[in-house]
Amino acid sequence: MHQKKDKKVKIGITHGDYNGIGYELILKSFLDKRILGFFVPVIYGSSKLASYYRKTLKMPELSYNIIRDATQARANKPNLINITNEELKIEMGKIDEKAGEMAHLALEKAVEDLQAGKIDVLVTAPIHKQSIHSDKFDFPGHTEFLTKKCHVKTDGTLMIMLKDKLRIAMATGHIPIREIAETITEELLSRKLHLFEHSLQKDFGIQKPKIAVLGLNPHAGDQGVIGDEDSKLIRPTIKKLQDEGMHVFGPYPSDGLFGSGKYTEFDGILAMYHDQGMLPFKLLAFDDGVNYTAGLPIVRTSPAHGTAFDIVGKNKADIQSFRNALYTALEIYHNRHNEVYDMK
Repeated sequence: MHQKKDKKVKIGITHGDYNGIGYELILKSFLDKRILGFFVPVIYGSSKLASYYRKTLKMPELSYNIIRDATQARANKPNLINITNEELKIEMGKIDEKAGEMAHLALEKAVEDLQAGKIDVLVTAPIHKQSIHSDKFDFPGHTEFLTKKCHVKTDGTLMIMLKDKLRIAMATGHIPIREIAETITEELLSRKLHLFEHSLQKDFGIQKPKIAVLGLNPHAGDQGVIGDEDSKLIRPTIKKLQDEGMHVFGPYPSDGLFGSGKYTEFDGILAMYHDQGMLPFKLLAFDDGVNYTAGLPIVRTSPAHGTAFDIVGKNKADIQSFRNALYTALEIYHNRHNEVYDMK
């Protein structure tokens, strides 16, 4: 029987790039007060920015607690920590260094509280990579930043894009196409597949996950006719892991696996590079997918889309992906703590 735990999980939420749709996602999500029955939200941002967007979007009043520290967070209302008292100039849909600085500041504060046990999990609203990039934030994105903050080895994390039973992970991250083939090694593939299996077991409660591996070259190399990485590297690695008892299969051509619908037969799919996995995922789950970082000692999710500068302030942002990120973080937290949780 499903039983709801007495403790309400504290979900830390960073506001992302304030010239993007982050505040619209956050405000719209908490207008539905039923969501507050599942967890305690702690928003790292600015009450002035929240008020600006509420008025601009002509939203109903939203009551929230302004607190100085996450330990003061109370249930049944959103809680907001002002990360700055500066007067910030909002330029909706614009790349701005100050917006990037504030996105970084929110992240730093939230991760500090997460590591101190003041919040339980982290959900990040979208950042803009150009705005946030600086001497203090020299990372391609959230994943790399959190990997370093958590003192995890560079290849010790795995980006998983998910929606329901569809879970696509990337063997390599934000690197140029020309570097992919030389980056993929037997050691890397083995590490990523072990990470994937462990996450599917620990974070998603799948006892014996079945994982498909995509090929690197077109048609998975056509037996060496179109590149030999699939036959000489990927296939032998899969065989070795199968001999160790892992339920891993492939390599499969990406177009065939997704075009035929065969991807539905697997609990997880490992793509060799970013766009190989992101393209089918975005086609299947653009509006409601979630980005999850496996391999960290903390739980972090985010919506699967970006800042959407083109629709900021137009009241067009769809909150489903952000809301799914909140629920996914909560689900993973309970799975990690061996708790059964029913959100019906």
